[in-house]
Amino acid sequence: MSTHLPPLPRDIGTVNWIGLWTLYQREVHRFIKVYTQTIAAPVVTTLLFYAVFALALGGVVRMAGSVPFLVFLGPGLIVMAMAQNAFANTSSSVVISKVQGNIVDVLMPPLSPLEMAVAFVGGGITRGLLVGVVTGAAIWSFVPLGFHAPGFILFHGVMASMMLAQLGMIGGIWSEKFDHIAAFTNFVVTPLTFLSGTFYSVDRLPPAFWWLAHFNPFFYMIDGFRYGFIGQSDGTLAIGVAVMLGINAALAVLLLRMLSTGYKLKA
Repeated sequence: MSTHLPPLPRDIGTVNWIGLWTLYQREVHRFIKVYTQTIAAPVVTTLLFYAVFALALGGVVRMAGSVPFLVFLGPGLIVMAMAQNAFANTSSSVVISKVQGNIVDVLMPPLSPLEMAVAFVGGGITRGLLVGVVTGAAIWSFVPLGFHAPGFILFHGVMASMMLAQLGMIGGIWSEKFDHIAAFTNFVVTPLTFLSGTFYSVDRLPPAFWWLAHFNPFFYMIDGFRYGFIGQSDGTLAIGVAVMLGINAALAVLLLRMLSTGYKLKA
């Protein structure tokens, strides 16, 4: 008679790579399955913004400093789409899981707070970058954009997506229903995005509003990203890099604290 030994527990090690990769894949597959909503729709929305400024407001003949306005506008619209979709990916994932009651499927596996954060935020960054590439290709077909400093494009693209992905996860954890995350989007994310110099140069603002714009972290992500394309910036590039690193570090600490304590996640 053969005897079957019970399965031995698997040694996960310092990092649960399988669990982290599985959760990350889930987050990516979640938005890939509905790509018309998560990838194609942002491109259409961005092109509509582009058409409004090009046709209705005379963007074809306008200039932003020494740069044609449509060339100035393109990078801002691209990074805005990236940021908004990175935020939407993590916030919707967490809120839906909480409302449907299946957040326990994420909390029960042997995943540390850091591993959960990396997987969720990584999914948001992936969606943000993918939207950025597709949106950039669409805008490129109308107005060719140069590559003045590709390093700044990559850095600020990743940092912007990371910042909004973390902010989306924090907002999702804080929210108890869809109305709460909608309010977070409408009263925090959208105003900061639209008042960050996406559609205009902040150098043309009155002094009081110029200073206010420079306290908006969204300004630095757009300014640095735009510099990578056109070689001009409204702010100090070194300060922009420092702000993006500092904001992401602060959000990471807050997010890990919320996950570690189970804030609004564990009964």
